[in-house]
Amino acid sequence: MFKLTLLKGPEGEEDGQGNPDSQLSLKAFGARMFCFPSPRSALTDYLASNNISAQQIRDDWDRRQAEVQAQAQPDQSEQEPSNPIEESRSPSVLESPEDPVKKRKRQQAITRIKNSKEFAKRKARFSGDYDDEEDDDSLALKIHEEKNRPQPGQLANCEICDKRFTVTPYSKAGPNGGLLCVECSKKQKADEKKPPAKKRAPGMGRRQNQANLLDGLTPHGTQSLLETCIKKVADYIHDIEDFGDLPPSLLLRLGQILSRRRAVTSRTLDLFLRPQYTSIDLFDCAKLGTDDYHKILASMPRLTRVNLRFTTPMKDPIFHYMMERDMEIKDLHLDGPNLVTDACWRELFMKLGHRFLSLKLWNLDSAFDNETARVMCLQCPNLQRLKLKFLHKIDNDMLEGISTLKSLQHLSLRFLDETETKTEPLLQIMSSIGPQLETLSLEEFKSVDDRLLQHIHDHCRHLTKLRLTLNSTFTDKGLAAFFTGWSNPALTYVDLNSLRDVDMTNPDGPEEPIGLASDGFVALMKHSGSKIQHLNIASCRHVSYKAFEQVFAQGEIYPNLKYLDISFSTVMDDYLAQCIFRCCPALQRLVVFACFKIRDIHIPRGVALIGTVGATIKIDGITQTETI
Repeated sequence: MFKLTLLKGPEGEEDGQGNPDSQLSLKAFGARMFCFPSPRSALTDYLASNNISAQQIRDDWDRRQAEVQAQAQPDQSEQEPSNPIEESRSPSVLESPEDPVKKRKRQQAITRIKNSKEFAKRKARFSGDYDDEEDDDSLALKIHEEKNRPQPGQLANCEICDKRFTVTPYSKAGPNGGLLCVECSKKQKADEKKPPAKKRAPGMGRRQNQANLLDGLTPHGTQSLLETCIKKVADYIHDIEDFGDLPPSLLLRLGQILSRRRAVTSRTLDLFLRPQYTSIDLFDCAKLGTDDYHKILASMPRLTRVNLRFTTPMKDPIFHYMMERDMEIKDLHLDGPNLVTDACWRELFMKLGHRFLSLKLWNLDSAFDNETARVMCLQCPNLQRLKLKFLHKIDNDMLEGISTLKSLQHLSLRFLDETETKTEPLLQIMSSIGPQLETLSLEEFKSVDDRLLQHIHDHCRHLTKLRLTLNSTFTDKGLAAFFTGWSNPALTYVDLNSLRDVDMTNPDGPEEPIGLASDGFVALMKHSGSKIQHLNIASCRHVSYKAFEQVFAQGEIYPNLKYLDISFSTVMDDYLAQCIFRCCPALQRLVVFACFKIRDIHIPRGVALIGTVGATIKIDGITQTETI
């Protein structure tokens, strides 16, 4: 042990000669020096700033020394301490490495933890045989250690190698609840075995792919870089603060993807609000509130086109705000604004109706009756496009008002299933505005007969799109006469699905075919086959095998046909499908649901075959079994 020699004179002055009585041990001198205050040194500041306690270092050193002495002299506690300095120390240091005060505080903390809700929740996770008091103590001790772990920025000793390191938010816990240094964390991670990869159920990937194909989301082959980037932006939409200078076409695509994921909220809505833009398209507004609609109108004062779907929270004040600002809205497309009253609709048409060029309304059950429809027809004389679908309070009485819209070019109507429609009002519409119509869509007019076909044939000269669906009254003879000798140019879009007899007790149908059958299908393709791009004849089950062979015979070419739906055609087989591929070089999607005779087919690359069940599909040498 080092000793310090102090030279003192008779009066306390140094005399240059050592006096044995004045020799003190270094520890004793330090103990005396601690009795006097000392200035705060740079070392003390450094230790404090790095969370290093000098008292803790001293206590640890004393504890280690006591443990060494206890091992070297087991009976030391029974003998008289010979060193007065050791005698002056706290006996707790020699008797136990743990301070009784700390032990008591830890026991009190464990008792509090046992009475906490967190302890009850953790205990409830174990099985029913967990009822031992010792297990309770170990669980409470574990929670106590977790709460007392060093915080990021502090120093701690590694549980495995006892190396001192700085704790970070990424420090891993050891097997006994302590923390590990970087090296031990890496070793532990390398030792951990990765769990086996979760096996995907057979057909799951193909099923999702077919669902995307049916929705028009995924073409065959690799997606474009632009589409990939758009989807990646949609994946991290909640981390994006601004879209930047994106063109309207990309904003529209992002709106479609986010609407499909039900991710259009008040937070993401702000990304689409551009004061300089004149249109907004959001296809799922179910999570928006009334204030969000006010925000749209206030943030985009130059709006001329508003296309919002699932707008259930929309109420009268939104339209009042629109009228007070005298907004220049020309195209209004709303789906489901059920809380808007009839009085508000009428006021809107009277104040802004003269500006409307396009009006599309879907799914209204609480408002918009025949009187409101009459006000619309009177106050909106410049309407060029009108679409009304599933409006519960309108019926045949409102059809007469449509015949007064002399500027109308696009008409789409669909009443409810139980609405009994008559032929005469539709005949008046065709006679009045038929010559200027470019698109015509009449869905679920079940009782309308062949007279409507004749009026369309006589009065319509500029149609490019025709949809007549869900009718069981049209005859095949009437459809064949309709397309034969029609002076209208070739159609590009034709939808005649579900034109068939609905008597399920007679699957072959009556002697005179009801709906689209062989003659009508042949006449349609002769009239419009050269320019048709979209054709839907699903559920037209009376088209014969011979008619398909005639239409898609060797030498026939339909250069623009991209989409064809022939679902529920019981005669369609592999040969006819191959004939379709041969005659339609531009075909992209062929829908064949319930065409069970398609079993082994080779399709060209770039064509999506949708709806096959258990068929073997070959794509340029690649064979796969389709299970969807």
